[in-house]
Amino acid sequence: MSGAGGKDVNALLSMMRKAPSATTARPDLPERNYDTRFDSLPQYQQITFQREFAKFARLEVPYYRQHDVRAGAETILEGRKLTNFASYDYLGLNGHPEIVAASEEATREFGTSVSASRISAGERSIHRHLERLLAENYAAEDCVAFNSGHAGGVSTIASLMGPKDIIFHDVLSHNCIVVGAQLSGATRRNFAHNDLDALETLLTSERHRFERAMIITEGLFSMDGDGPDLARLVALKKKFGCWLMMDDAHALGVLGARGRGIFEHQNVDPAGVDLWFGTLSKTLVGCGGYVAGNAIVIDLLKCHAPGFVYSVGMPASNAAASAKALEIMNREPERVAKLQANSQLFLRLAKAKGLDTGGAWGYAVIPVIVGETARTLVLSERLKGKGYNAFPILPPGVPEKSSRLRFFINATHSEAQIAGAVEAVAATLDEIRDVSVKAILSAQVSQRR
Repeated sequence: MSGAGGKDVNALLSMMRKAPSATTARPDLPERNYDTRFDSLPQYQQITFQREFAKFARLEVPYYRQHDVRAGAETILEGRKLTNFASYDYLGLNGHPEIVAASEEATREFGTSVSASRISAGERSIHRHLERLLAENYAAEDCVAFNSGHAGGVSTIASLMGPKDIIFHDVLSHNCIVVGAQLSGATRRNFAHNDLDALETLLTSERHRFERAMIITEGLFSMDGDGPDLARLVALKKKFGCWLMMDDAHALGVLGARGRGIFEHQNVDPAGVDLWFGTLSKTLVGCGGYVAGNAIVIDLLKCHAPGFVYSVGMPASNAAASAKALEIMNREPERVAKLQANSQLFLRLAKAKGLDTGGAWGYAVIPVIVGETARTLVLSERLKGKGYNAFPILPPGVPEKSSRLRFFINATHSEAQIAGAVEAVAATLDEIRDVSVKAILSAQVSQRR
């Protein structure tokens, strides 16, 4: 490749090869010459590089785009209506009149804040109502609701496990699981994604060396759209004397005939799981997290989990909204059926077009795996130009060379929207599939001049 454009792209590819690593150790600073600059932190240097790379390649930065309407099957970005595949609103409940009314009523009764941690002066009846509904979903004795899903996961793990214990988790587990395991001080072992043979090998070799053990995985993985064999997980936790914690954040409202989660989908008694963890921000169109289990562990968390004890209680309006969403989910299983039908349609059409959807089951979360980061960014941007919003997922969010677009399907997408999106992805990939990343970037630079 020659000419000015070729030189630009050569420089761009050189930048990619020299990208700074956020994990690279800094050299020792000279004695008494202390570095107090935030912009010298390797994490910030990596962020800066990524922004400069996007600017040089004439690519839009896909993060923090401002949406002008509520999340749903459609959105408005920069004044333009797009079909939206970047929303967790799986059952199309965001903005439902009954949910809005419940939230408004709770605000009138309790205000916009409960103004204190629940342990001191922030407890309200609506909190316990939501927790009872969630406990009933998992046939559990009790439940505790956190005002942050991430903090709920971190606090639960860090509160129950310690330096004499061991945690086994899927290698693709959510960040809150990894951070919670790290903060607990327990020994941490991860196993290959959904590979329960590998987990059993680890349990055989490691479990006996520790006091307590916990197995943690997800009911529906948010990046891959697949999940584990729950019955075998329950058998393993019994055989090796472990606790089992399931992150059901993306499975609630999605899996099972009534959307109750992976246990319903696989016809497994939910009592075999010690801790059911999830979030309120997906199907339940709120904000926060929850843990359901036996009364003793919930009592312990309500007295000891720092993300609960030392944080203000969930606003009553949020608790009321999620409680009403759960009631509607239970009352209208046809929403779950429609979501599942839409998801299966997307997966079937995508496979027919030869798109790489990995091991996705075809329930709400379906990736289209591209591989190279630059190609993925270009694909996302060109799809946006064709009227479809699908968010690119790049390393370190996924392993290297597995960059992808992640499609969230919901019950209110039309068949035409789904078919149009798949056709647009396939056509756009055909435009760039057999062209080198260097050539793609060269064209991108030329188009923006």
